[in-house]
Amino acid sequence: MELSVVVPVYKEEKNIPEFLRRILPIIEKITRDYEIIFAMDPSPDRTEAVVVESHRTNPRIKLLKFSRRVGQPKATLAGLEFSTGKAVVVIDVDLQDPPELIIEMMQKFREGYDVVYAQRRSREGETLIKRFVSWAGYKLINRIAEVNIPPNTGDFRLMSRRVVVEVVSLKETHGFLRGMVAVVGFKQTSILFDRTARFAGQGNYNRFLGSLRIGMNGVVCFSNYLLSLSSMMGFVIALISFLLGVVYIGMKLAGWPFPMGNPTIVILILFMGGVQLLSVGILGEYIGRIYDEVKGRPRYILDEAIGFDRRAREED
Repeated sequence: MELSVVVPVYKEEKNIPEFLRRILPIIEKITRDYEIIFAMDPSPDRTEAVVVESHRTNPRIKLLKFSRRVGQPKATLAGLEFSTGKAVVVIDVDLQDPPELIIEMMQKFREGYDVVYAQRRSREGETLIKRFVSWAGYKLINRIAEVNIPPNTGDFRLMSRRVVVEVVSLKETHGFLRGMVAVVGFKQTSILFDRTARFAGQGNYNRFLGSLRIGMNGVVCFSNYLLSLSSMMGFVIALISFLLGVVYIGMKLAGWPFPMGNPTIVILILFMGGVQLLSVGILGEYIGRIYDEVKGRPRYILDEAIGFDRRAREED
């Protein structure tokens, strides 16, 4: 297979026909040896029916349906596992990521790049809060993370077969693709583009909380900095408390009045309580991810796979 396109979907019946109308002529200009893999969480709408109908007219369109909703990151990893192309493109179906960029991505791939990621130059249709959270998140991640995750990027990217093999072999369950690709390394480059609004419908996750969750994955899964920060905060507070104690004793011995009353005590207690809860929360984020990893549960369970060779599926 020359090219695989992995498309995670959930409740996207209105976007799929237009997506295929735009992407198929582009892919067929590149190669006739391709596959489009829709990795689908069980949807209450006609998403599955639309994909199955498309498969009947074009067998290169395939479907992975999971036994329950696993989320976009794990659905994407499942698509990567079932892909067979020398080059694999991950793209959303809502057309915010323009399929036309795949031509330029393939050119870069043929020049010898293993990863070609699309980098957003502008973000139409996103609120100011969403843009700020994204900007701040990337700033924080790249300041403290152990790997370099390019800012203003999503999962829209092309990967060579050897990159896909290495990404799939990683055991992380969180599925933070842009971080996993950064861990794998190899020769990478970017393509700038202007992101447009969705073609139809609304996104299937809370934009603000979803961005925070993704950012937390980037920070916690690729850096121990927050644990070190928690320890440093404890050390600094202990040092300040010791110095205040020394000052208090000195003022007491000198007969000077010390400004100590109920408001001061309440403020100090609330401050200390806040720091303790923050430290426990940080520790909990790491322990929670450790717990997810040691359980060793599969990232997903397939309910149905349409369009795939039976023998290959049995080998997988």
